[in-house]
Amino acid sequence: MKLIDAHCHLQDERLAPKLDDAIQRAQEAGVKHMVCCGTCEGDWPRIKELAQKYNSVFPAFGLHPWFIKERTKDWQENLERFLAETSSAVGEIGLDHAIEDRDDPDQESVFIAQMELAARLNRPATIHCRRAWDRFPVLLKEMKNRPTRFMVHSYSGGAELMHPLAELGAYFSFSGSITLTNNRKGLKSVAACPADRLLLETDAPDIPPLLPDGTRAEMSEPANLPLALCAAAAARGVSEVDLAAQVWENSCRFYGFEL
Repeated sequence: MKLIDAHCHLQDERLAPKLDDAIQRAQEAGVKHMVCCGTCEGDWPRIKELAQKYNSVFPAFGLHPWFIKERTKDWQENLERFLAETSSAVGEIGLDHAIEDRDDPDQESVFIAQMELAARLNRPATIHCRRAWDRFPVLLKEMKNRPTRFMVHSYSGGAELMHPLAELGAYFSFSGSITLTNNRKGLKSVAACPADRLLLETDAPDIPPLLPDGTRAEMSEPANLPLALCAAAAARGVSEVDLAAQVWENSCRFYGFEL
């Protein structure tokens, strides 16, 4: 089986000491591509460097809502420059209403600017949405330009939102959180996801999965992706082989990889 980790953070310092080993384990687990997502201006150079070093790493550059207060006045020009320099995606971008001291208009303006940039450059976008499920669809509909392909990473919205969002162009990526047997909402959503919009990710090093021995991993890594595949296949009542083939096709279509 061939898999693509649709969203991870290989630039994270927690993975740095043994990143070569983590990349090797991922390849041995069948993970052919890993989409490494940026979060702030400071990590974009490192992501570009990783993509140049590892053929299996595909870069994404974006400004995460957690870090918009730290942006420079030239952040948009810097972002467009990184995107122009390589085949890449826009992300991680989005909305987060769980931030206590947040500025909603500023957060939304940064999100919209990056979505419009993705549309102009014809790049896919990977989106963080937390506790903003009422506002997120409204903004999508109001955008003058939005990318034809965008995905909600580690999807945590309700199953009832999936078809309306899919009509707007959304894909849905599920992480190791669906390996947790008490995550009924996540398992219901992965079961309801339109087959042609389903992606899988690890969000490494975050969202550690439940391991086969019943313990939870201390830290996530791309080699854990088959665990999410197993959980998704069980929730959908299909074989892992069949689901892997579908997710591979979806991921290649989304990111523009060769089948």
